[in-house]
Amino acid sequence: MDIGGPTNVKHVAHVTFDRFNGFLGLPSEFEPDVPKKAPSASATVFGVSTESMQLSYDSRGNCVPVILLLLQSRLYDQGGLEVEGIFRITGENSEEEYVREQLNKGMIPDGIDVHCLAGLIKAWFRELPRGVLDPLPSEQVLQCESDEDFIKVVRLLPQTEASLLNWAINLMADVVQFENVNKMNSRNLALVFAPNMSQMKDPLTALMYAVQVMKLLKTLTEKTLREREVTSSQVDTRSSNETEDGEKEVDHEEDEDEEEDEEGDGDGVYIIKEEVSEIIRVTAGDHKSESIKSAFEGTSTSDSKGVVQPLVCNPDHIGSK
Repeated sequence: MDIGGPTNVKHVAHVTFDRFNGFLGLPSEFEPDVPKKAPSASATVFGVSTESMQLSYDSRGNCVPVILLLLQSRLYDQGGLEVEGIFRITGENSEEEYVREQLNKGMIPDGIDVHCLAGLIKAWFRELPRGVLDPLPSEQVLQCESDEDFIKVVRLLPQTEASLLNWAINLMADVVQFENVNKMNSRNLALVFAPNMSQMKDPLTALMYAVQVMKLLKTLTEKTLREREVTSSQVDTRSSNETEDGEKEVDHEEDEDEEEDEEGDGDGVYIIKEEVSEIIRVTAGDHKSESIKSAFEGTSTSDSKGVVQPLVCNPDHIGSK
């Protein structure tokens, strides 16, 4: 007697969904169509606290949101570090909105313009509920005059913000290492990142603070690059301590020359008018709005030498309206 095949067979799979781990128990044939892990417990990965996001460690031990690591990996894989004007040139609005929707699902579409990817990294920092540098006392940041002052003040950051800042600084250092092709040095990158690292409502205070943040980012980026050079020298050439001391002395002299060029008389209070106008332009560009530019116009005065004098940087006026 022949026995026929089974009929009316049902395959039942018990699947659960977790916002941080995605679908659990999903049959393998369906996995490619569904993101394995959702990047955030919220409906969006932008404008939410890192406490609600899935975190992971980068190669340097920084605990940061997975979404940043995804954007960084795709940017590097597509050769973004060698694209001229990376992080300075803005991407298309329509493409950015599409990628945002996909990022909320934990995916990054193929073929996305590198300028769009770079812009979304800046946007992620800009739209945080609290800026990365906002935990720092603004008075201390405004009073910083030397590299040592900036390095000392960032040590006051909580662990979460410190990891985010360190990740951003190393990203900027990676870009600067390709300066010969992407035309983005440490100052240019600090200029475009500064408006995205803090949030202040008063336009004048925000402008002066952004200039200080720009100097802070530039200082930390160049410090990171120097440390990489020293480490590379130790690994590749295993040079003597005398050689290392000589390299540090040369680096120190170069820093002093750059400080003289940027600070003028070196008092830390006066800001070159060109830097102020560039901060306004970058801020308006990132927000894609002319209202930012108009909000800053007419809020500062200049002397006969064309140097803007921010009153908020005067220790006697800090904290006053």
